[in-house]
Amino acid sequence: MPRILKLGLVALLLASAAEASEGSGASLGVELPLWTILPFLGLLLSIALLPLFAGHWWEKNRNRAIVSFGFALPVVVYKLAIHGHAGGQELMHKVHEYVSFVTLLASLFVITGGIYIRGSLKATPRLNTGIMAIGAVLANAIGTTGASVLLIRPLLRANAHRPRRAHVIIFFIFTVANCGGLLTPLGDPPLFLGYLKGVPFEWTMRLWREWAAVNVLVLLVFYVWDRYLAGREDVGAMPEPPPSPEPLGIDGGRNFLYLLGIVGTIYAAGAGLFNAGEPWPFGVQELLMGGIAAAAWFTTPRGNRERNRFTFGPILEVAILFAGIFVTMAPALLVLNAWGQGQREVLGMAFGMRSPAAFFWGTGILSSFLDNAPTYLTFASTACGIEHIPVEGRYLAVLLDVEHGHVLGPRLLEAISCGAVFMGANTYIGNGPNFMVKAIAEENGVEMPGFFGYMLYSGLILLPVFGIVTLLFFGGA
Repeated sequence: MPRILKLGLVALLLASAAEASEGSGASLGVELPLWTILPFLGLLLSIALLPLFAGHWWEKNRNRAIVSFGFALPVVVYKLAIHGHAGGQELMHKVHEYVSFVTLLASLFVITGGIYIRGSLKATPRLNTGIMAIGAVLANAIGTTGASVLLIRPLLRANAHRPRRAHVIIFFIFTVANCGGLLTPLGDPPLFLGYLKGVPFEWTMRLWREWAAVNVLVLLVFYVWDRYLAGREDVGAMPEPPPSPEPLGIDGGRNFLYLLGIVGTIYAAGAGLFNAGEPWPFGVQELLMGGIAAAAWFTTPRGNRERNRFTFGPILEVAILFAGIFVTMAPALLVLNAWGQGQREVLGMAFGMRSPAAFFWGTGILSSFLDNAPTYLTFASTACGIEHIPVEGRYLAVLLDVEHGHVLGPRLLEAISCGAVFMGANTYIGNGPNFMVKAIAEENGVEMPGFFGYMLYSGLILLPVFGIVTLLFFGGA
């Protein structure tokens, strides 16, 4: 384990293999100096430290935008001034990724914000665990974002009378916003990108054992912990949730059809339906998802959103911060790409990962701090390099072709998939829904831990679970 963690930390601090060596990315990754990753590290530190030392100032989205765009601007200027057309192409590629990312999150946010689960729910350890278990399954049908936004508000209402609630939201992020979405390409963005690159739609279902092990262990820890804390709370002094005259039910059920529309759009775009089997060009999927979200907004009763305390604050916070993250992480991913493909060394070291365990931890640690979707493709392209597979077209289908001698390929891609999905839960920025759930909870009066406080939770709870998964499924260290 220490050797694997050391490899992963080196990868985090310096770099390892990005989206494939297609186009200008490969040469840029060789040429970029290591100091170009400093704006990304600076933005991460700002997200971690400013809430602690300038909390009131940081609460305003205007000030978040100043920080986010302030770190992004030097990267934009450097790439355009030094690398010209190639740098501009890479930046435009990141803009496309960012627009797709935000459009998907915003669409799901608007649609699920109009679904109101009514009736009286009283928090118990069993109920809280049950909601998270349902969310972990549902995430594979409507994505971790859709499941998170749909279920977080009922969970918050059920626990509104409790003095200790932050741990409930943290475990919700662990399971529903991340670890639950492993079984289909619809569950989490990294797996969808794998689907676009040739992974069969049903292939990720083979990871059900890893999915079950992680989610069962995490939910078991949560149940024991929540039951312990509930037992220590002074029930007599706690205000009871107001009784609801309404039976348990769902208002805004039409919005589930809109959710199916989003899911169908994602599937059709990836499968190349109506486009001769080729993925849809940029803008078509985004416009269609935006249209579905607009239809949901105008046909959903306003009362549903009012009872959900719906505001655009959480999605604006995510959009602002991830705008800077997508731009500033580009140099890091390009350097990672060149290193992972063997085109450069970092501090005199060549890329040395070969085993499934190393790929699980390397992908996971980078996914904790970089966007887990390009990190997935980074290590997938590196696995193809090990198997001497050209990174072009639907190259991951070739990686999984055992009949042609690629025996190691499926094992490496299993490790990469699990690392990208599971370890996106390690930090608030590891996966898009994390920040969104945090923001919704804070809007509802929950005092959430800061960046490092959250990492303390994930380090104590998730890392031992991931160690068990390594031993059970990836051959140990």
